[in-house]
Amino acid sequence: MDGKNLAVDAAALAVYAVVANPAVTGIALHEWLGLGLFVVFVVHAALHADWVADALRTAFSRPTLARTGNLVLDALSLVAFMACAVSGLLVSGDVLRAFGWYAEGYYFWDPLHAVSAKVLLALVVVHVALHVKWIVGILGRGGRRRGKLDAADAADAADAADAADAAEGR
Repeated sequence: MDGKNLAVDAAALAVYAVVANPAVTGIALHEWLGLGLFVVFVVHAALHADWVADALRTAFSRPTLARTGNLVLDALSLVAFMACAVSGLLVSGDVLRAFGWYAEGYYFWDPLHAVSAKVLLALVVVHVALHVKWIVGILGRGGRRRGKLDAADAADAADAADAADAAEGR
């Protein structure tokens, strides 16, 4: 599962990197990709729902600085992401128009979108930096969970045991 989590997380980061740069995509594509990023975010959150549930359950009974810090960072990221998504939708020129909608309050939503996007970028950088050890660990294991052997690993281990037995004359 760790390899799948990392793949989804990497895809989410890649989509975010593109969406976060409207100068590269143009505003119309930025708006539509932003909607797609919301879907990617939901998948990311669903894959990590067990961790969130465990972190919330143990936040007060067995708090640790790392777990509580990650939980706070994730909560702040969620707030920034939602503020960015909602304000982005409400200042949209293409997405809203495609649905025949119009939102008032551009002079409120546009600055909120700009600020929340910058805050979200900072939080994403911190989030990735805090998880570098997890990422490197998964890459070092070829995407497998700790302590889990796949069939090839089990066969290799059996072959090594047989070779050791043969060398000792058993």
